[in-house]
Formats: sequence, C-alpha cells, structure tokens
Amino acid sequence: MLLVGGWGPLVGAAEARAAEAAGEPAVHIPAAAMIDRRPAAAAAALIPTKSLFEMVFAGGPLLLPIFACSFVLLVVVFERAVSLRRRRVLPAPFIKRLLHQVREGQFDRQQAIAQCEANTSQIAKVFAAAVRKWGRPAVEVEQAIIDEGERVANDMRRYLRVMNGVATVSPLMGLLGTVWGMMSAFNAIASAAAMGKPELLAAGISQALLTTAAGLFVAIPALIAYLFFAGRVDRLIMDIDAHGQELVHLISSEATNRTRSPKKPTLKRAA
Repeated sequence: MLLVGGWGPLVGAAEARAAEAAGEPAVHIPAAAMIDRRPAAAAAALIPTKSLFEMVFAGGPLLLPIFACSFVLLVVVFERAVSLRRRRVLPAPFIKRLLHQVREGQFDRQQAIAQCEANTSQIAKVFAAAVRKWGRPAVEVEQAIIDEGERVANDMRRYLRVMNGVATVSPLMGLLGTVWGMMSAFNAIASAAAMGKPELLAAGISQALLTTAAGLFVAIPALIAYLFFAGRVDRLIMDIDAHGQELVHLISSEATNRTRSPKKPTLKRAA
C-alpha cells in the first residue's frame, strides 16, 4: 500500500523491506512519483494570461492619440530621409560641371541661369540667385546667396518641428494616462464594492504604466530623429555656403575685372 503525502517515501521504504522479508519481489517507486502534482497543475491552469493586443487595449483611450503620433512620426521620418539625401540637395556632378564651365568661360549669364533652372536641387536655387547678380560687386552676390540660402534652409527644416512636437507631446499624453489610471485605481479603493478585489486596483495601475511606457516609446525615437535631421540640415547648409563662396569668386565684378585686365607692357631700357 502506498501513502501520498510527506510520509509517503518512509512508508514506501518500510513496505519494500517487509516485502523482501516475506520473499516477495520488491517494487521500488521513486519518491518524486509519490508526490501529488495535481494542485500545482490546477494552480497553473488558473493563472490568467493576456495577449499583446489585450495588454495594449488595456491602456485606455489615451493610447489612441499616442499611436497616431507614432504614425505621423514614421511618415515624417521617411519623407525627410528621402528629401535630405546629400545627392539630392548637393548633386556633385552638377556642382563640378557648373563651376568648371564658369571658370573656363564656357558659360555666360543666361546659359548659367538656364543650367541652374533645369536642376531641381536646393543648391541650384542658390546658384541661380547668385548668377542673376553676375558682374555685380561681391557684396551683392553674397547677399543674394544669403537670402536664397535662408529660404532653402527653411525648406530643408520643414517638418522638423513635427518631430520635436511628437517628442514633447507623447510623454505628456503618457503622463495624463498615468494620472487617469491612478485616479481609477484610487476610485476603486474608495468604492465599497471593491473591498477584497485587488484586480480592480491592478487594472488602474496597469493602465497607468502602459500609457507611460507608450509615450516614452514614441518620444525617445522622435527626439533622436529630430536631433539627427537637424544636424544633417546644418551640415548641408554649411556645404551650400562653401560652394556659393566659390561661385562668388568667379562671377563678381572683382573677379571679372581681374580676368579682363590686360597685362601692362614692360619698357625695355635702352642700352
């Protein structure tokens, strides 16, 4: 006979010795097999589980605007990643060809303007503004580059405020969801019907934590993307200014006068 419980192994060993004394074959049963595992299995079956979508929807209504911010962030990041490519803003073949042809005298003012207008890059707009001042003093050409450069810089900084706004608003909405969830938790505590029901308190705390996590999950990538694209725009603007200065030294009145001024003949002293 086998007994189940804490004394099961001892009783089982005593019965085995008795069976050997009586000349009967002893059957050795492992002690682990004599432990009843049914309560643990029943407890495991009673543990509630939730899927990922159920956990997300448990965060409350404030998760919807946070998800909307994440969608807007993805669209803006994709658009800026395409628009701020270096070969689109500063196409190297166009820059080298235009500067070389102006330097060699292969282009006049009208041909250079037509070449710039045929290109859709940002530096082509700056070059076109400078070429329209062809033959003017260097100060006027530089001022034209500065004015057009500001307009180009504003165009390249477009939608960067959206990233900064998402990085600022998402944690605030997560904090609002946290306050909302804690209010629900304390209202459940204050309710007489919630006495002895900790799951009502846990629901409010879970909602508070989910909204906070969602807000931070959207805000951190938004801030990183904003800093990355802001730095890229600054580098592109510096390169546009450097190439614009090269063009100033080629088309300003000072540059054209240097190239057109003939060399003064030298008089040989009579022997």
